[in-house]
Amino acid sequence: MSTVSLQELQRDPGALLDRVAAGEHFVVVRGDRPVAELRPVPVTQPGPRPFGLCTGAFTVPDDFDAPLAEEILRGFEGQWGQ
Repeated sequence: MSTVSLQELQRDPGALLDRVAAGEHFVVVRGDRPVAELRPVPVTQPGPRPFGLCTGAFTVPDDFDAPLAEEILRGFEGQWGQ
C-alpha cells in the first residue's frame, strides 16, 4: 500500500483514481498523519439469491390465505364506513 500526500491528491485526482481503479491502494496523509484510505470498490456479480435466505426471520400464519373480513374488503374497494 502506497502513501500519497494531500497535495498530490489535489494536484491530479483523476490520475490517482485511475491507479485505484487499476487495483492500487493508497493511504492519504496530512503531514505525517494518515487520514484516509483509497482502494477499489469490490465489484459484486448479481446472481440468484440463496435459497432459504430469510429462514426463521418470520413465520407465515396458517390462515394467511383465508378470505378477508367484509369491512376490510370494502376498504380495498374504497367503500369505507358503508
